Amino acid sequence: MDRQSLAGVRIGMFGKGGSGKSTVTVFLARALRRRGHQVVVLDADSTNLGMSAALGVDRNPEPLLNHFGGMVFSGGAVSCPVDDPTPLEGAEVFLPDLPRSFVGETEEGISLVAAGKLGVLGPGAGCDGPIVKIARDLRVRGRTTDPVMLVDFKAGFEDAARGAVTSVDLAVVVVDPTTAAVQMANHLTSMVEAIRAGVQPATAHLEQPGLVEMAQRVYREARVRGVLAVRNRAPDAQAEAYLSSALEKLGVRVDGVFPEEREVAAQWLRGETLSSQRLDDAAEALASAILDVLRTLDAPASAAP
Repeated sequence: MDRQSLAGVRIGMFGKGGSGKSTVTVFLARALRRRGHQVVVLDADSTNLGMSAALGVDRNPEPLLNHFGGMVFSGGAVSCPVDDPTPLEGAEVFLPDLPRSFVGETEEGISLVAAGKLGVLGPGAGCDGPIVKIARDLRVRGRTTDPVMLVDFKAGFEDAARGAVTSVDLAVVVVDPTTAAVQMANHLTSMVEAIRAGVQPATAHLEQPGLVEMAQRVYREARVRGVLAVRNRAPDAQAEAYLSSALEKLGVRVDGVFPEEREVAAQWLRGETLSSQRLDDAAEALASAILDVLRTLDAPASAAP
């Protein structure tokens, strides 16, 4: 798989709270950019702050929730994908045509867009389903080549369970040395396997037949092709070995290892641009692994004898 064939690929970044999902997203985005790929990061975490500073963009981008008309709960146009699986109108956007207030840029040329944050929406707007719909449906196009998109989802399993995982080509789950993180990797792997096997979503709550059919269509046409795990922040060799063994027993594919880096945690605290040669090296290895995985998934099956 070369640079051109990565055009338009969407990689979903998942993980429990505190796993280091956003840190891996930042360093992976840079690794892909260093390889010559056009990269767009979609900040789809409705509660976590700091991605703009961590990436080192020139501005905090205005939420795309405003671009698409606001939440349905506040009289806007964007609905929750569980209540209304209908695709978001106008979700295919050309990056050069987006008003500049909606896009942040790094010196390396990485673009950052943000779905929205709950904290600024006020009382009664506590459901972030519309933000998930933007994360599920947004397609960023380029004039000549479509960018690689890294979608940084909200911590936990909720966004995947709402169907957002259907629209990524590859799901990356970041696993820190906790039982909860291992179990999340297991659940995400099982969910993707079920989707690929044709298991349909729950629709008993949908009263309109058209919405039932739409929900089933989203899952029938799911793009997701696989899951890989990144082990992160294991404090020692014993913890590293235990994590590897636990994930292997559950059938979770591991293709990346990020070492514990306390200075990066301090950079998050201070609101600084993240910087670490060790994590740069880890991200380079992860980028290679992702390219290998996608190349393998794209390869035609061998003919039966």
